Amino acid sequence: MRFSLWPAPAQDFQTVVDIARHAEATGWDGIWYADHFMPNAEDTSTPWPECWTTLAALAVAVPRVRLGSLVAGNTYRHPAVLAKMAATIDHISGGRLVLGLGAGWQENEHRQYGIPFHTLGGRLRRLDEACAVIRSLFENDKSDFDGRYYQLENASLEPKPVQQPLPLLIGGGGEKVTLRIAARWADEWNVWGTPDTLRHKIEVLKQHCQDLKRDPASIRKSAQALLFMSDDPEWLEKRRQAPGGMATLIGTPAEIREQMAAYEAAGVDEFILPDFTLGQGDAKKAKMDTFIREVAGR
Repeated sequence: MRFSLWPAPAQDFQTVVDIARHAEATGWDGIWYADHFMPNAEDTSTPWPECWTTLAALAVAVPRVRLGSLVAGNTYRHPAVLAKMAATIDHISGGRLVLGLGAGWQENEHRQYGIPFHTLGGRLRRLDEACAVIRSLFENDKSDFDGRYYQLENASLEPKPVQQPLPLLIGGGGEKVTLRIAARWADEWNVWGTPDTLRHKIEVLKQHCQDLKRDPASIRKSAQALLFMSDDPEWLEKRRQAPGGMATLIGTPAEIREQMAAYEAAGVDEFILPDFTLGQGDAKKAKMDTFIREVAGR
């Protein structure tokens, strides 16, 4: 399995660079960054750097690991513009970018910035067309596209990405539409979830691949969950009793290693660890080090 880190977006850039450099130096495989403009909360005054400019800077500051958006909101940018941005960062990074793309879901940033939110079905249909636009621009010298939402006329994209293909990751777990879009277009697919959730979703993805005559093994699968790791049994028991709506890993390093083995057995190729629950400064780095050594075995 690959092991990657997801820095919380409410951190200043120098902190993100410091965390990313530490991850790179200690054996992690990638850095992922969320594409949102503000927190999903009533109070949106928290400083919140922009995803793609941050990824471009990380491409220079951190020279080894993969870099990706988890995930870009398709509603925020025309897909041809996003393709151009991604190809440029792929060159800046020497061929290390993953273009993570989703339908867009966070309503408050659409409302505040005057970006049309559309219906869920409308966002998903736009995502499907956006994938076609991006693929065409990456692969063809000239592209014409006459879709319901996007149009291209003799469009070029130069230089092409360093990677051929530049990986396209689709994020989301909707079983009827999102996973079918992933089966049609994705090189990689990502979702939050437990091993049981991933096992089920991967079976749905395999069925969509079968319907589309595609080998499901050609799509790499990634997942993430919040980490609560300690050798203190009382602290762990409090976390186990606390209500939570997101997938979590709770336990000692040895217990987390067993949970990670369950993700691998479910078919997960890459685990992405959010740093949201790891503390700050040296405490966060120490928790990262314990995870990469004692859980990932690096």
